[in-house]
Amino acid sequence: MKILQVNDLISIKRSVESGTSEQQAAVQAIIEDVRARGDQAVKELTEKFDQVQLSAFSVTEKEMEEAYGKVTDEFVAIVREAAENIRVFHEKQLRPSWMTTEENGTILGQKMTPLDSVGVYVPGGTAAYPSSVLMNVVPARVAGVKRIVMTSPPDRDGNLPAAVLVAAKEAGVKEIYKVGGAQAIASLAYGTESIAPVDKITGPGNIFVALAKREVYGDVDIDMIAGPSEIAILADETARPDEVAADLLSQAEHDPRACSVLVTPSMKLAEAVSAEVEKQLAVLPRREIAERSIADYGAIYVTDGIDEAVEVVNQLAPEHLEVVTAEAVELLGKIRHAGAIFIGRYSSEPVGDYFAGPNHVLPTNGTARFSSPLNVDDFQKKSSVIIYSKNAFEENAGKIAAFARMEGLEAHARAVETRLKNDK
Repeated sequence: MKILQVNDLISIKRSVESGTSEQQAAVQAIIEDVRARGDQAVKELTEKFDQVQLSAFSVTEKEMEEAYGKVTDEFVAIVREAAENIRVFHEKQLRPSWMTTEENGTILGQKMTPLDSVGVYVPGGTAAYPSSVLMNVVPARVAGVKRIVMTSPPDRDGNLPAAVLVAAKEAGVKEIYKVGGAQAIASLAYGTESIAPVDKITGPGNIFVALAKREVYGDVDIDMIAGPSEIAILADETARPDEVAADLLSQAEHDPRACSVLVTPSMKLAEAVSAEVEKQLAVLPRREIAERSIADYGAIYVTDGIDEAVEVVNQLAPEHLEVVTAEAVELLGKIRHAGAIFIGRYSSEPVGDYFAGPNHVLPTNGTARFSSPLNVDDFQKKSSVIIYSKNAFEENAGKIAAFARMEGLEAHARAVETRLKNDK
């Protein structure tokens, strides 16, 4: 891995993916095609991109049940326990509606309402992601969303991975479609003859999915524009090089554009981790992917001390941040920007990916500076409640009318004053 010592983060920071002009045009054409021709467009696009002809998109109940015969009982038990951990964590995020009564009789409050419907996109391609199912669906159910729709690209036999279907069943999803790519996002946003539209779309995907989500935003809500995965590890000389290297590679194997960075004040650790990464790469099943990721987006940044290392991490604002130092907990208060923070040797990033309970759908590309992991709030909306008393109205009507006239909105002022006149 590259070992950097200059105060220059440009080489280990990535710009937000916006796609090429050709990719953007292709996505726009797909969306317009699906809006115009519905199911027929989706069938043709599925045949074109997934090399499979489908007569229907829906996953049947029989397919759901058959999926259980293709996985082990141990896997089902693990999925159930992980789903429970995720549920318990996200239930703590629930916020109730509230009302307050002022001395003058006015009642003000906030009403929390779950979204009516949510579409969850689960990526396919080089791997199956049952964890993505749980991380998107469970918080939506905790929030009270009644209709949760899942889409995922089929394989060339027209099937979805058994593990994904089992996770969906355990999470309570009843509506699943074998549709992937930008055509899935268009179907969820605008509907087809087979797929009714939803109010929000969540879940990661490739560049075409990301661009499609950006394109439909405004007609529906989205969770975020997710880029390739990334990890930063803040470590000192107390960290074990083999463990640090393994954690860096845990993200590198995701995608050739995944970003893995070690930030440390220890040159000894930097050199040991660099050697260990090469050693572990040699026997990694997804070596080709991880090698490209490490070569293009991997780096070890050596700082003059731990305070500088913390500041480097804050500038990176990584999706995942591991802190493996002698005083790891004490550094937590200094960390301002990170999607998820893993403290201590035993908090390896995969612990959060699969099992601990916090959500693994996290802000990427430095957006942890201003955004948060997927959470229950993402599946609820807030309505302000105003029950103004007569006393408060009479006391403040003149001020409200004056404010309106200052903005040049005479009708606003008259809407208030009309009530004053009527009460005389």
